[in-house]
Amino acid sequence: MNYLNWPISKIATEIPGATALFFAHRINFCCQGHLVLSDVIEKRNIDREEIISDIEVLLSRQTAIDYHNLSNKELVEHILTRYHRVHRVQLEELIRLSERVEEVHFDKPNCPNGLANHLKNMYVELEDHMQKEELILFPMLQADTIPAMVSGPISVMMADHEAHIAEIEKIYQLTNDVTLHAGACNTWTALYLGLQAFISDLNMHIHIENAILFARVEGR
Repeated sequence: MNYLNWPISKIATEIPGATALFFAHRINFCCQGHLVLSDVIEKRNIDREEIISDIEVLLSRQTAIDYHNLSNKELVEHILTRYHRVHRVQLEELIRLSERVEEVHFDKPNCPNGLANHLKNMYVELEDHMQKEELILFPMLQADTIPAMVSGPISVMMADHEAHIAEIEKIYQLTNDVTLHAGACNTWTALYLGLQAFISDLNMHIHIENAILFARVEGR
């Protein structure tokens, strides 16, 4: 699909992750959202092929995969690339966007005040969880012989997953179920789009680990 003729506000509010890409290129999609991407590329002297390729990468994350056909090693590598790496980028951008929305719209009754702090706390907790997987559990699961004591770390990770679900519920509470109001600005719209993508990704991440990887290892 040719995104060069799309207004940058449309790209920012319809493609999860695009706001972080625009931020990296110093593209102001909020105040200049009516400009089409090709004009912005020319004005800012951005590599046309590179940014289109980056957009295609964002969209490729939506591709369906048959996880049951992946080996433990392949599944772990997929989780690291598709979810761990992506969550870190997602939360950094969501924190930035939420801080901006709260700063500008704090006095509005539907402003998600407190969201930025919640996302910061969530980032710390999720980072700790992912580090434990990367340094302790995943090396066990990728070994030729999985140690019998692996059930202990798995139970800890699954308990963490329950905590993550509770943190998602708080996001819903702070954002009225991630529901936009009429007239929301581009930044607010992008924030809620990003939240929806993050919540969907985190739920899928947890599902893959609990119902496929961990279940396979424990013979469930």
